[in-house]
Amino acid sequence: MRNFDTDALECLAAIVEEGGFERAAVRLSITQSAVSQRLRALEAQVGTVLLVRSRPLKPTAAGRLLIRHALHMRLLRADLDTDLQDLTPGMGAAREEDRVSIAINADSIATWALPALGPLVTAGLPLEIITDDQDFTHEWLREGQVLGCVTTLKQALRGCKVLPLGAMQYVAVASANYAATHCPQGLTPHNFRDIPFIAFNRKDDLQTEFVSRACGLRRVKLSQRFVPSSEGQVRAALDGWGATVVPELQVRALLASDALVNLAPGVTLPVDLYWHCWNLDSAVIDRLTAALAGAAASALALKPGKSAKPAARSTAKKTARS
Repeated sequence: MRNFDTDALECLAAIVEEGGFERAAVRLSITQSAVSQRLRALEAQVGTVLLVRSRPLKPTAAGRLLIRHALHMRLLRADLDTDLQDLTPGMGAAREEDRVSIAINADSIATWALPALGPLVTAGLPLEIITDDQDFTHEWLREGQVLGCVTTLKQALRGCKVLPLGAMQYVAVASANYAATHCPQGLTPHNFRDIPFIAFNRKDDLQTEFVSRACGLRRVKLSQRFVPSSEGQVRAALDGWGATVVPELQVRALLASDALVNLAPGVTLPVDLYWHCWNLDSAVIDRLTAALAGAAASALALKPGKSAKPAARSTAKKTARS
């Protein structure tokens, strides 16, 4: 078995994570020339190209394998640091290059996930959270760029284990003034085309899925505006941009204060969430899993696989977004 230089492996991972040689050099506190030299040496040792010089830079198949190995090495160091901190509290903080990466959808970040991870970060875990659409976060895990992800995918990925977290309930809301002016009867099959919906991005199909479910229609076409932030969507709705479909957990207080109005009372769209992570004996993975599972158990109303409150004439497939 070949031994790979740890610095060279971290250099390859940094180039991909930072999106270029210059930013990788800044992160690693070396020159850009040194970054190039380490990459060339690693490619010479492997005997193949490890990066596709495109925009953005992309790892080749061999490059992805080596990046995954680099992340495994980070996890081993993080496990060691965790064990040592248990024995000798007050040890120095972990290095920047030892960061542990996971992928979580934006709605979970905006609601229940950060409070769960806070104690781990406070204890010294060098955590990096990557956000993406919850139908796509598993691709980060599949590519070996993170050690775990929150996703809607139920089937465990190769070499990984999966844990059901629960179902996040989504509702359609608008500001009280907007609702009173444009849709005083709420969301109906007759007015949804006239209501602009605030979506996260072009991947976000929750808006159409919710309207389809609420109105009992197989296909709907909406007028949409895009705000790539869970908090930003709520802010835009409060400012009268239109309606949006967001987690009930996120807007519960605003609904109670009548700042926002539920446009389809009695209708919710449940989105099942799962935690996928590497199937390894790791204290760090175990602590991440326990933290996320514990928070989800108290924050998410339903467990995957259970039926949600039925909506009238619903035929829509349940999907999700970030």
